[in-house]
Amino acid sequence: MRLLRAFCGVWLCAGLLVAADQLSNRRAPGFSLPDLNLKQHDLADYRGKIVLLDFMKTDCPHCQALSRQLEQVKAKYGFKVAILSIAIPPDNQQTVVRYIQTNFLTTPVLFDCGQMAASYLKIGPQNPTVDLPHLFVIDGEGLIRHDFAFEADREILEGKGLFPVLDRLLAGAPAAGKKR
Repeated sequence: MRLLRAFCGVWLCAGLLVAADQLSNRRAPGFSLPDLNLKQHDLADYRGKIVLLDFMKTDCPHCQALSRQLEQVKAKYGFKVAILSIAIPPDNQQTVVRYIQTNFLTTPVLFDCGQMAASYLKIGPQNPTVDLPHLFVIDGEGLIRHDFAFEADREILEGKGLFPVLDRLLAGAPAAGKKR
């Protein structure tokens, strides 16, 4: 019995270690979502670029701070980095329009009914809550290299910590369109 408990304890610890990094180091789930103008944005269209996926809510003050940070990212890196914000329910067209105008956004805000967010954030009965904002950094090959949640990664999401992450990724990223 003691051996069984020890084995179960080791198994549980191993499971917790895997769960701690379950959102990164995997292929980014594909999606095609509309923006305010009903233009579809498909992840495959951004192949070869670094993509920042920002899961947000329009009434979240930390999401607003991240949106301003992402506008600075766009100003610094231009077309090397694609930025897509994902509005999740209960946000709608009216709340998103106000959010865009209030925060002077120039990057697209896409609408998800929850399925895409669930696939990225692994929402389910075992993980029913989400820490917003949540930012995924996807490399040019379509792999999630980093995911940052507000409570754990404030300096990344509201400070200047995202810039060194992107600098390192861009330094090692193959040129867009380059064949391997």
